[in-house]
Amino acid sequence: MIRATIMSVLLCAIASVQALAAECTRQTLQSVTDSYVDALRKGSPSLMLLAPQAKYIENRKEVRFGEGIWKAPLAVNFFRTLIDTDICETFTEIIHAGSSHPYVIGTRLKIEDGRIAEVESLVSDEDDWLFDADNYLKYSSTEKWDVLPPDKRTDRRTLIKVASDYFDIFEDYSAFERVPWGIPCVRIEGGAYTNVSNAPDPSCTVGVPKGGGVPMTNRRYIVDVDMGAVVGQVDFGGPKGLPDAHTFRLENGKLRYVHVITLCPNGCPKIPPPEDMPEQ
Repeated sequence: MIRATIMSVLLCAIASVQALAAECTRQTLQSVTDSYVDALRKGSPSLMLLAPQAKYIENRKEVRFGEGIWKAPLAVNFFRTLIDTDICETFTEIIHAGSSHPYVIGTRLKIEDGRIAEVESLVSDEDDWLFDADNYLKYSSTEKWDVLPPDKRTDRRTLIKVASDYFDIFEDYSAFERVPWGIPCVRIEGGAYTNVSNAPDPSCTVGVPKGGGVPMTNRRYIVDVDMGAVVGQVDFGGPKGLPDAHTFRLENGKLRYVHVITLCPNGCPKIPPPEDMPEQ
C-alpha cells in the first residue's frame, strides 16, 4: 500500500514537471509575448493572454492595467525578446520612436500555465539616463541577436556569472579582469552608442566607469541560452537606487552586445561622461 502511494506521488510529480515543460517551450513563450506586444500596440490589455490575478508593475510601482503606458495605443518600431524556458519568463526590449513622446521599454513577463501572471516594465523616456530613442532604434535594429549554433553558446551559469562580474565593476573595478570582453563589441546606453565612428574593431570597455563604490543590488536574471543572452535587472546604486536593466549577448564566450536602460525617477545624477566615451 505504502509503495503504491509513493509511486502515485512520483507519477503525479513527473506529470507536473512534464506539463510545466510543455508550457514553457520557446514557441509557447514567444507566442504569449507576442500577444503582449500586440496588446501594447493597440492599447488594449485585454488582448493579452492574462492569468486571472495578473499584476502590472510599471517603474517599480504596481498599477492597474489601462494606466501608465497602457493609456493609449503605442506604435512599436522594434522589439526583441529573450526567452527563459527554465523559469518561464521573458524579457522584451521595445522601442517607440519618432513621436512627441518616445519610449524605450524593457518588459519582463512571468508566465504560468500558458498565461501572463505578471508584467513588469521599465518605461524610459527623455527624463532618463542618456535617453535617445531614435539612436536606440537606429543601432539596436541593425544588430544580429539570432539563435546561436550549439557550439557558439554559453551555458546558463556562465551567462549569469558574466552579468554579475560586469555589475561588480561598478563597486570594485578589479572585477574588470573577470569579464570576457570581446572584439567587436558595442554598447547602447539609453541611446548613447560606443561606436559612432563605425570602427571595425570596437570594444565595450569604452566608457566603463573606473571609480568604483557603486553597488548594483537586488539582481534578478533572465537567461536565453539559445540566444547567448542574459538580462540583469538591478537597483543601480544600492537599495532604492535607480531601476536598471542591462542586457548582454555573448558569442563564442565573449561579449558582443550590451544594452542599458536606466531610469532616473528623481532626476539623473550629474556625472560627466568618461573621457573615452565618444561624442554622440
